Amino acid sequence: MTDPNPCVILGVLDDGIASLTPVALAELRAAEVVIGATRTLALLVTEFKPGARTHDLTGALRHVPDWVRQARADHLKVVVLATGDPLCHGIASYLASRLCLSALKVLPNLSTLQLACARVGLAWQEARIVSVHAADAGEWQPGSPPTHGLYALAQALRTHDRLLVLTSPANSPDRIARLLLAEGLGEDFQLAVAERLLTPHERVLADLSPAQAAAQTFADPNVLLLWRCRARTWPQLFGLPDTAYAQRQPDKGLITKQEVRAVSLARLQLRADSRVWDLGAGSGSVGLEAARLCAQGHVWAIEKNAADVAIAQSNQRAFGLSNHTLVHGRAPAHLDTWPDPDAVFIGGSGGELATLIPTVLARLRPGGVLVMNFVTLENLATATHTLAAQGATWEVLQLQAARSQPILHMHRMAAENPVWIVSARAGDAPSTAHAKEASTDER
Repeated sequence: MTDPNPCVILGVLDDGIASLTPVALAELRAAEVVIGATRTLALLVTEFKPGARTHDLTGALRHVPDWVRQARADHLKVVVLATGDPLCHGIASYLASRLCLSALKVLPNLSTLQLACARVGLAWQEARIVSVHAADAGEWQPGSPPTHGLYALAQALRTHDRLLVLTSPANSPDRIARLLLAEGLGEDFQLAVAERLLTPHERVLADLSPAQAAAQTFADPNVLLLWRCRARTWPQLFGLPDTAYAQRQPDKGLITKQEVRAVSLARLQLRADSRVWDLGAGSGSVGLEAARLCAQGHVWAIEKNAADVAIAQSNQRAFGLSNHTLVHGRAPAHLDTWPDPDAVFIGGSGGELATLIPTVLARLRPGGVLVMNFVTLENLATATHTLAAQGATWEVLQLQAARSQPILHMHRMAAENPVWIVSARAGDAPSTAHAKEASTDER
């Protein structure tokens, strides 16, 4: 049933009345309550009905649903002013999630992104639209967590050739250009910035390199267009050879070998959006391959050895991953700041195994799995004893691979060290405290 007095969400642009159709202008002129940002209210104030009540939503977005409800309860005609298309990262979806859909009537305008694409002649039907309107989290640093306001953009840069970005005063085009440089994408993209569209001060800067844009300042409001100028490569997602990873020299070995890595990742039962913990990251091989497999998820990794942290960071940069956060420390430190995981891999416990297992089991999300690798009987015994005491469901797989090696004009099989892969899920039994047991297990 059609609502006789819907809240009208009206898309406007910075040329004010000129951007409105006759239908939209009639709705505005009939409104008894007008809600909008400071800028949009000022653009159209001459068209308001005499005596119309106004509400400035700048910094007060959470109050808008109540203002709309009150106006409708008082049988007043209410209009909410929005920029461009209110259904493209705009206020319409916010209100739709808090008010009955039938209570809304959306009259969209052109998006500022459409206008910017028209200015530079960029086809946008296959572009990815990203909004970076978020709290100011500062400059982007490689390994920043998903809470950073530029995280979604950093991820999208890896998988899309054209991106249209709704910027904010904090997350501005120059900051985004510095993100590109920090992620090693400075040669991969060209930029265009459209400032103050449809105003006398409009300016469009096209064909900027990230290095050029990083050193400039841009007038607000603006939007940013990005397009790839160097062909994107499709990386191998799974089963990378050990030689693909930098490792500690001269004593190699602090890496989960390819065969063990493949089975461990399979046992983690990862999804595209899995949250993964990698405890005792070593060279980072398991966590980095997990990050590739979980393109819409994130990996949090911790490593106690500073030299290995540096190696894992170099591997992260080489693989071009933005969904992998690595910290220097000894678990369980930092775990309380990470979100609950879907999957946890323990490749090195640093002597904390009997403490880590209960902590991980308590934090796993429903259906989550813990996978651990061991090369010593003592650590295997500690793990199974602790799991049993926790009432967990677990199983052990022994894996021993042999690789061919040349000998004269022939080949022989050289055995790798056996590894025990323990997979576990949380059970229903109550947790039991355990004494700390030493572990020297390293990947």
